[in-house]
Amino acid sequence: MTKPNILIKNKIHTIRGVQVMLDSDLAELYEVPVKRLNEQVRRNIERFPQDFMFQISELEYELLRSQNATAKVDWSKKRFLPHVFTEQGVAMLSSVLRSKIAVEVNILIMRAFVEMRRFLINNASVFEKFHQIDQKLLKHDENFNKLFDALEKKKLIPQQGIAY
Repeated sequence: MTKPNILIKNKIHTIRGVQVMLDSDLAELYEVPVKRLNEQVRRNIERFPQDFMFQISELEYELLRSQNATAKVDWSKKRFLPHVFTEQGVAMLSSVLRSKIAVEVNILIMRAFVEMRRFLINNASVFEKFHQIDQKLLKHDENFNKLFDALEKKKLIPQQGIAY
C-alpha cells in the first residue's frame, strides 16, 4: 500500500451512508484552488446529479469538523458549506478538470475507493459478528439492570444463604 493511497483513504468520509470526498480535499489533491474546482463543476452541472455530488448540511459539516479536529484543515476559513463527491462524482471530475495531474490523481482515488469497498466486502462477516456481540451485550446489560433493580427494591430474596 503506497503512502498516497493511505492519504486518499483518510480523505474519504461516510455521509448519508455514502462514501464521499470533500471539495477542498479533492482540490488539494488535484492541486487547484477549491474555487476553480467548484467553478468547473458549476459550468458542467449537468454532469453532476445529486448521486454524484451534493452540498452537506450544517449538522453534517459540524460532525465532520468534530471528527477531524486534529486534521490540518482550517475549518474556520470556510464561508460556504462544502460540496462532497461520491465515487462517480470523483470519476466525473476528471472529465471537467483536464490536467495531467487530475487524471493521475483520479486513478489513485478510484483505486482507493475500490480497495475500501473490497475491504468492507471481505470483512462483512466480521462486522456482522461484532454486531451480534454488541446485541448480546446490550441484552446482558438490560438483564443485569433488571436484576439490580429487583435487588434494590427487595423484590428478589435469595432462596438460600451463601456458604463458605
